[in-house]
Order: sequence, then C-alpha cells, then structure tokens
Amino acid sequence: MSHEQLQILERQLWSIANLLRGKMNADEYKNYILGFIFYKYLSQKQELYANELLQEDELKYIELEDEEIIEDIKEESLENLGFFLRPNELFGYLVKKGKGELGKDTFILEDLKKALIAIEDRAYERESSEDFVGVFEDVDLSSPKLGKTPEAKNALIVDIFSRLDEIDFDIKNPKSDILGQAYEYLIGQFAAGAGKKGGEFYTPAQVSRILAQIVTLGKERIKEVYDPTCGSGSLLIRVGEYTKVAHYYGQELNRTTYNLARMNMILHNIPYTQFSIRQGDTLEEDKFIDLKAEAIVANPPFSAKWKGQEDSLLKQDERFTPYGALAPKNKADYAFVTHMLHHLADDGVMAVVLPHGVLFRGGAEGKIRRAIIEKFNYLDAVIGLAPNLFYGTSIPACILVFKKCKEEDNILFIEASKLYEKGKNQNYLKDEHIQKILDTYKERKEIEKFSHLATIKEIKENDFNLNIPRYVDTFEEEEPIDIDEVAKAIKEIESQEKEVDAKIESFCKELGIATPF
Repeated sequence: MSHEQLQILERQLWSIANLLRGKMNADEYKNYILGFIFYKYLSQKQELYANELLQEDELKYIELEDEEIIEDIKEESLENLGFFLRPNELFGYLVKKGKGELGKDTFILEDLKKALIAIEDRAYERESSEDFVGVFEDVDLSSPKLGKTPEAKNALIVDIFSRLDEIDFDIKNPKSDILGQAYEYLIGQFAAGAGKKGGEFYTPAQVSRILAQIVTLGKERIKEVYDPTCGSGSLLIRVGEYTKVAHYYGQELNRTTYNLARMNMILHNIPYTQFSIRQGDTLEEDKFIDLKAEAIVANPPFSAKWKGQEDSLLKQDERFTPYGALAPKNKADYAFVTHMLHHLADDGVMAVVLPHGVLFRGGAEGKIRRAIIEKFNYLDAVIGLAPNLFYGTSIPACILVFKKCKEEDNILFIEASKLYEKGKNQNYLKDEHIQKILDTYKERKEIEKFSHLATIKEIKENDFNLNIPRYVDTFEEEEPIDIDEVAKAIKEIESQEKEVDAKIESFCKELGIATPF
C-alpha cells in the first residue's frame, strides 16, 4: 500500500470518526467505529464465502431467498468461518436499505441490532464461541449519545455506513493489508487521543517491530506466541509478520480491549482456530496454565498494583516461588516477568517492555533480579529506549530479553536512548534506528558509547544493578575552553556596555529625565 493510498484511507476513516466526535469522547466512539468496521468485514467475508458455494448455480447470496439453501450455507459457514449472517443481515444489504434502494423503508437500526446479536448467538456452543460471543457488547445502539430519537440514531448510522461503504478493504486479495492498516491507524489515533487509558491497549508500531523481530530471529516457524497483557493484540499480530505462527495466545484484563483483540485477530485474517484470546487478570487468573510458548512478547502496565503477599495462593504459586521473593504489591513488573518465564518454553525467547526502575530497584525486586541472573542465567539483553515513545507516559522504558537455554554467559547492554526522531506529540523510531538495535543484538557486538557485553562477574561486582550507564559509558568530553579567548570576549562586552550606557545617558539628558542607573 503506497503512502498516498494510506493517506486517502486515513482521511476516509477520520471523516467517519468526525461524525461521532463531540457526541462522546474518543474512548467511546472508537467502540462504534471499530465495531462497524468489524461488522462490515464479517459481512464481506460471509458474502464472498457464500458466493463461492453458489458459483455453480450462478446465484448471488445477497439476493438469495431459498431458506433450504440458506440453511446449508449457515452450517458450512459456522463450521469454516465460525460465524454466519443471513442475506438480509449483511452490511451491503443494510447500506442499500438505508439509502432507500430497497423501498421506502430506510430504518436499519433494528436490523443492525438483530444482525449483531445473531452473530454472537449463532457462535454460542460452537468451537468459535470464545472468539465471537460478546464481541459487539460495546456497540451500544440504544445510547442517547447517538441521537435523542430512534430516527436521529438511524440517520447517523446510515451516514456512517454510507461512508464506510466507500472504503474498499479488498478482502478478496489475501496479500491486501488495507484492513489491518485501517484498524492500526484508528487504534493508534484513539490511543493518542485517550492518553494513558488509550495507551493500555496499544504499543507503538516501531517498538512492537523490535520485540517481534527479536523473538523470531532465525525462525521460519514458531508453534506458539503468547502475550499475557495483549491489549488489542497488535504485538501478537506483529510476530506473525516475521514468521509463520501455528497458534496465538493472549490474555487481557480490560473487557473492551479484549473485544478489540478478538476483532483485530480476525481482521488480520487469522482463522478463529489459530488464536485463543481470553479475558481476566493474568496474575490472579492464569487462563493458560499448561502453556509453554516458543515466543513471548509483552508490554505490561508499568508498575501496576497486585495482591502479591496479601494472597496466600499467590505466595505458593510456582510462577513466583522459584525467585525467593514476590514483587511488591504496588509494583507488579517482576510478577509479570516471572509469570512469563514460567510459560516460556526451554527453547523460547521472550522480549518485554518495562520501566527503567526494574533495572536497579532494591528490596524484593533486587532479590528476584539476582535470582534470574545468578541462579537461572535467563537474562539475555537489556535495551534502553528513548523517552516519550509510548502513549500516556513520557518516561523512558527498556526492553528486557530472556532465554532459558542461553549459550552465552553474559548480558548484552544496548544504550539506544539517543535513537529517536521528535514527533508532534510522541517521539518515534526511524527504520535505521530499529535496524541498528537489531543488528547490535543479533551480532552481540560492542560499539563504543552504544553497547557492551557484560560478564556475569561484572554484573555481580555491580551488586546485580543493571542500570545501563554502569555498563555503557556515554560520557562525552567537552571541548577545552580557551580562558584567554573568554577573557578577551568579556572585555569586549564590557566596552560595548559602556558605550550603550553613554548613549542612554545622553538621551535621558535631552529628554530631561533621570538616568535609570
């Protein structure tokens, strides 16, 4: 997709968003827009699949009225697509009705409500139920924010659908990424507009590219990729861009964001049989107890609160007990780390975004950090990132890379905090920045003032403090100052100052006023 095409797409999407802007905040109207995009996608997918089944009979699904054939298509669709829509429930059908092309009745609000409910109801008790049930629960078509009357709500929906109908998502083309681009653009925009709350479900694309490429390095295929705080699923999906993934696993606490993640997986052409996204608190309610993943990526909420010592079950949980301490109740960073290490396969790689505090904080965190390094030798690399890369926080973060079967008895430190380009609201990483980080990690090379390969002995001498400046010297010597030149410059300034004072005094005498000095 060219830059020009992307700009056109973004303008189209933002014009739709503007219909709802002012009626509600960004965190609310994202639910409608993303939900409607998902509904359109499912409709087009259904229509395309049904038309293929009807090809020999030269019938079009949207015009089909034979209930027996519709029933056959329903069973085939639920088996292979995981969902089903009748011809009069399709997005295209409702667009025509809303425009008055099917008669005088242009009221589609109730039809839409029934269609969205039907998608969820038909998936219930099917293999796809975990992926579709409740997925539209945040699309509240009864909300007064859409309009004071049913007629006003209907007019708004018809307008949104008409504009959405003009965007060709090109789903017939398996290589087309228009839908994925549209979804990521909108999620990014909503995250930027919603501040910290929005940032909970979106990792900037440049950072996710680093994580994804690290965990897939040298692998043409991986069995499982797992994200315990998956947000909208962008990190999981990014991994699939660099290697073939057999199955995606994710867990998300926020119900609305969990719905986004399920939509996002399907919109990126990942079959419902190849992903398992679950909702719940990862630390207190692990949904994948037996999972051992070949790749793990995550951007957990920074320094989140958790029960920790207050919960007797957590104190005995094998995800946390091997490290000699539990993470503090007001800083769950290492709880997430050890949870992920528990789920990491012996031949797996894990890359996680964390606040810089995890590198040097003492107490329980210091004990856990020491055990990870000294007892298990799991930590492979520490990568310091630039400040203000993430939505909702300007603090700099770091990437920690872990491996269970490390060949090297050392830890690579990369000081990449100077690698960034200033943006309007956020800083961002350019392609060459990302490549430099990846090349340095891949080759484990030392670059003056950028990277250092530290031995475990060095780490121990620093009392297991991983603060990057202890290992990568970024000190820049200042240019020598010529004292004689400075003195000469000061004399010149003093001379000029006397001349100015004399002029001011002269002007004051002419005006008959006192001098100000």
